[in-house]
Amino acid sequence: MKATESVDRSPFNVVLLATGGTIEKSYDPHSGQLSLAVPVIEGLLESLDMPDVSVRIERLMAKDSLDITDADRQAIVYAAQAVLEQGSVDALVITHGTDTLAETAVALHVALGSPGVPVVITGAMRPYRVAASDAAQNIAQALMAARLLAPGVHAVMHGRAIAAERVVKDYERLTLTARA
Repeated sequence: MKATESVDRSPFNVVLLATGGTIEKSYDPHSGQLSLAVPVIEGLLESLDMPDVSVRIERLMAKDSLDITDADRQAIVYAAQAVLEQGSVDALVITHGTDTLAETAVALHVALGSPGVPVVITGAMRPYRVAASDAAQNIAQALMAARLLAPGVHAVMHGRAIAAERVVKDYERLTLTARA
């Protein structure tokens, strides 16, 4: 690089809407259950090396996706619309449980139409705080995909980016896949 050239080091601004799901579950030794009582997204993001990415977390809810109601799904859509209307973000990432992630992805696709930035929804099959978790991988991939994908609503997990209207959970392979 020549001495007169400059490198753009301005941050890539992302809002992350956290809704709960397996990605945020922790083991509760008192109950012997996985719980959403202790938020983990902040710690997960701190573990990633992202020098030019700025992530603002907005916690919407802490629910297993099987417990997400139509009203909750609408709250996610409204929160996404509010973030996008601000016009100051380069991308929106949403964490969500995988059991009903496809339903929320379709709701976002229908409501947002053609957003001006990528909207990426992701989750995990194994909680961040357990061995062999896919949570950090999926968050890192969602953030990278948010920089590379065209504006629209996408699901990102396990090295795949899938258009929102085509995503389904593959219970046999424990991942997300695209409907034909």
